[in-house]
Amino acid sequence: MASTVTPEVRWAQRSSATDPESNFIYLTISVPDVPTSNLKLDLKPTGLVFTGHSDTLKKTYHVELEFYAEIDPAASQVHHTARDVEMKLRKKELDAHYWPRLLKEPKKVHFLKTDFDKWVDEDEQHEAAEDDFSNFGGMEGMPGMGGMGGMGGMGGMGGDFGGIDFSKLGGAGLPGGDDEEDSDDDMPPLEGEGEADKAEEAKDVKETVDTSKEAA
Repeated sequence: MASTVTPEVRWAQRSSATDPESNFIYLTISVPDVPTSNLKLDLKPTGLVFTGHSDTLKKTYHVELEFYAEIDPAASQVHHTARDVEMKLRKKELDAHYWPRLLKEPKKVHFLKTDFDKWVDEDEQHEAAEDDFSNFGGMEGMPGMGGMGGMGGMGGMGGDFGGIDFSKLGGAGLPGGDDEEDSDDDMPPLEGEGEADKAEEAKDVKETVDTSKEAA
């Protein structure tokens, strides 16, 4: 019996107040071994619903996303590979600033991660290299997008969201992202902690000196 799981979703973004083609969301849904005939993507200005089935893995992937702001589905692009469904979603409103998060609700969801391979800080995005979208096509250009092939009408399925291994979906995001995690890396020492360490080091040095005098 096939299990229903929530796929890993990775995202990054670019922004522009003047150029629509530089004002978009990168979105990648990780769904290995899902043929085009077994997937359905319902993309709307306010969000998306994705369902896909892998016969080899005996898994059905299902995820629903409500975006922070509206996109333009007609100007968006999609590319399906053996492992992912990659999207370049055009933001509807031109804005020099990034969206503060991908989703409308300011809550953390464990399946959503920052795509560090594509992420560029807002103040550095204009210096970043141009990405190659030659493999991308319009939403209407993806075969089988209108149905689920042999899925037997599973497009509207909510299903059981169990079975996902959250231990494999960890990872800190960027500040302000949906997957932001607290981290102790590169944290300054707590107040007084540095002085205590210095005092302990001085004590060790003194004890070493005293021991060497006794030995002499």
